[in-house]
This record gives sequence, structure tokens and C-alpha cells, in this order.
Amino acid sequence: LQILTGLFLAMHYTSDTTTAFSSVTHICRDVNYGWIIRYMHANGASMFFICLFMHVGRGLYYGSYTFLETWNVGVILLFATM
Repeated sequence: LQILTGLFLAMHYTSDTTTAFSSVTHICRDVNYGWIIRYMHANGASMFFICLFMHVGRGLYYGSYTFLETWNVGVILLFATM
């Protein structure tokens, strides 16, 4: 979902500092269903990070940090995701 909505948004987004805001308003106002695709992308990213932090919290609660190699790989993946 994130990849598909991100690709669609990237087709209409301009990253120049003078036109970035106007390209976002163009997506929301002029592109068919652009507003819903933008909100799906934003809410999907928020849900991804909520699930990520819940997963880390579960690992802390159950003491998964005792498995040092697995925990280190998880921490590296967490920082790579951020």
C-alpha cells in the first residue's frame, strides 16, 4: 500500500522549495482521488510506525534483549527504518 500510494504521489509531487506546497495542494484539489491517496499514504506510515514501536515494546516486555545477536539485528533494522 505504501509503495503504490507513494509512487502515485511521486508522479505529481515537485520537491523544489518554491513549488512543494503548491504541488501538495494540486494533489489534494486537482488530481482525481488525490486527497484520499495522500491521506492513505500518511495514515499507512503512521500505522507502520505504531506497529514498529509496539513490536519493540513487546520485545522489551518479554525480555527478547537477552538474545543479543537477534536483538542487535532488530535495533539495526529499527534505525534503518527510521
